[in-house]
Amino acid sequence: MRASLIPLALVTAACTASAPGEAEPAASSSSSIAPISAHNEVAQADAPFTVEAMGEYDEPWAADFMPGTNLLFISGKEGRLWFVDVESGSTGSVSGVPKVDYGGQGGFGDIAFGPDWESPMGQGGDLYMSWVEAGEGNSRGAVVGKGKLLCQSEEACRLTGVEVLWRQDKTEGRGHYSHRIHFSPDGQYMFVTSGDRQEQDPAQDNENNLGTVLRLNLDGSAAEGNPLYDQGGSTAEIWSYGHRNLLGLDFAPDGRLWEIEMGPKHGDELNLITKGGNYGWPKASYGDNYNGTPIPDHTADDPYVKPVAYWDPATSPASLLIYSGDLFADWTGDALIPGLSGQELNVVSLDGDRATDVTSYAMGARIREVVQGPDGAVYLLEDDRGDSQGRLLKLMPKE
Repeated sequence: MRASLIPLALVTAACTASAPGEAEPAASSSSSIAPISAHNEVAQADAPFTVEAMGEYDEPWAADFMPGTNLLFISGKEGRLWFVDVESGSTGSVSGVPKVDYGGQGGFGDIAFGPDWESPMGQGGDLYMSWVEAGEGNSRGAVVGKGKLLCQSEEACRLTGVEVLWRQDKTEGRGHYSHRIHFSPDGQYMFVTSGDRQEQDPAQDNENNLGTVLRLNLDGSAAEGNPLYDQGGSTAEIWSYGHRNLLGLDFAPDGRLWEIEMGPKHGDELNLITKGGNYGWPKASYGDNYNGTPIPDHTADDPYVKPVAYWDPATSPASLLIYSGDLFADWTGDALIPGLSGQELNVVSLDGDRATDVTSYAMGARIREVVQGPDGAVYLLEDDRGDSQGRLLKLMPKE
């Protein structure tokens, strides 16, 4: 078993806002770093759930349920989109997926059904997607777009009218795109994560949209009221900055916006996202550079918003779900965070603006995605395992 200690940052500033995600930056200068008990690692055999494998997929990356149905749609990084009825087990595929720039960490990414989705099978509705597109020369970057999803049978759907809504500022390299999509609870805004593209310094330079959480209108334009909106351009899109590789976003029932991101060598973070907050990367981190050079730890008097929890050694968090179901009653309101290098499912107990406990369940494989089913079941996607495809796993409470 991996030994791990997860210190927590007690974010003491008030974070309740009049609208979802509109909390002001935490008063990080008054926050204190308070280690708590060691990482509570639990073998899967002792976990409170059973695991059922429900099929295999080639390089799965993200998943989302079509609202009002048992259809789980799954994206494949090479540019594929499938769906499975989790009740009957029937499967199908989607045509019309946009061409992607595939390689490294890039390709087809997140999928999210639009907040105004009211479409039953056969009538169509908007599916939002992220993917990587090539630019001039050797540049590339993530984009967010949408298309009309038409499902005319239980085996085949198609995308039509795909359009790009937002573009990440392009750089060379094939890493840290992030490109997660999440809608505000009121359906008015689209929050998008934009990684630092392994360039580090742009995360502290607000003349670009790298290393940031962005708040956009549903058409991809910058949302009025963003902290740097009046500066225009990419800067107007920024909601928070100083991030590295942001691979999960979700809102808690109280309207707080949470985010997870991969640290460098260790130092993965769970963050409470606040309007205008600077989260310190690459000036401060609980990890070090892969070449061994140290990065200063956060201190009580530095100007950055501190993580609420961090991992050392790394878990390599790949997505985030704030569980809202009743099926796993002990998890309601908690953050579920799958680990790639950790090969685990982390369950972080949340109490308002802080984390109080972390339990990690060994899964024996790299876990890429976590989603909640209509009945409260939890679904995990394994990462592609090299010699085999990634499995879809269904977790149900033990009787």
